Amino acid sequence: MSGPSREPSSGSPGNRVTLLDPERFYVCQRCGACCKWPGDVRIEEDEIAPISAFLGMTEDDFIARYTRLRTNRNGLSLIEKDNHECIMLEDGGCRIHPVKPEQCRGFPNKWNFPGWREVCEAKPVPMEEARAKGWV
Repeated sequence: MSGPSREPSSGSPGNRVTLLDPERFYVCQRCGACCKWPGDVRIEEDEIAPISAFLGMTEDDFIARYTRLRTNRNGLSLIEKDNHECIMLEDGGCRIHPVKPEQCRGFPNKWNFPGWREVCEAKPVPMEEARAKGWV
């Protein structure tokens, strides 16, 4: 599968709190489109324990079963299915949604790529509303 990578580019905000659009906040509709792109889904050290606990397994078992070395060989990434979908995508939804990685939580507000609106169903809301609801 070709197309945009799910890995934030080096020029993107990544894990910083900076939002790309100061006027709007995009609310995830759990469409699963962002889970179907090829590329690294970074797993940071502090994300291993909550994800493995949520899955009811040890950290070592989670790492062995669901992760691989990142393409840049600088940390871990979730593995992909043969069709390039995220290994955690099940029945159109994220199996680990409550504890999903920061990279996933940050899309599309902290990072995105040209053309993302063509595939992502996130709903834009005014930033004032997002702040009032505690989303920002």
